[in-house]
Amino acid sequence: MRKAVRAVKSSKGDGPYSQAIVSRGFVYVSGQGPLDPETGAIAGETIEEQAELTLRNIQHIVEAAGASLASVVKVTVFLSSMDDFERFNVVYRRFFQSPYPARTCVGCQLGAIMVEVDAIAELPEKREGAAE
Repeated sequence: MRKAVRAVKSSKGDGPYSQAIVSRGFVYVSGQGPLDPETGAIAGETIEEQAELTLRNIQHIVEAAGASLASVVKVTVFLSSMDDFERFNVVYRRFFQSPYPARTCVGCQLGAIMVEVDAIAELPEKREGAAE
């Protein structure tokens, strides 16, 4: 069974996709970029500013699904310039701690944005007698 996740604190996006899908105990978060949740516009002029907003959007979606950044098991990062790798990592370390999620980072054309990130998080196991 699949269930769509909608986080009101994160941007809606602009395509035919869900922010995330919950399936079989995992949350699959679609690629998120530095979109302002209120306006839907690209925000941030530096890789640090765009990374902060992008990862905050991921955080809001994962939390809306009932998980946390600590339960993220896999991250894929797309950077418009691999020259931004180390600067991105400075921001990334503020959101994720050891043991870090498995991660892939690739350089690619992203148009007007500098970074896009998707993630997979594990949902907490339901305990017997826990409320739905």
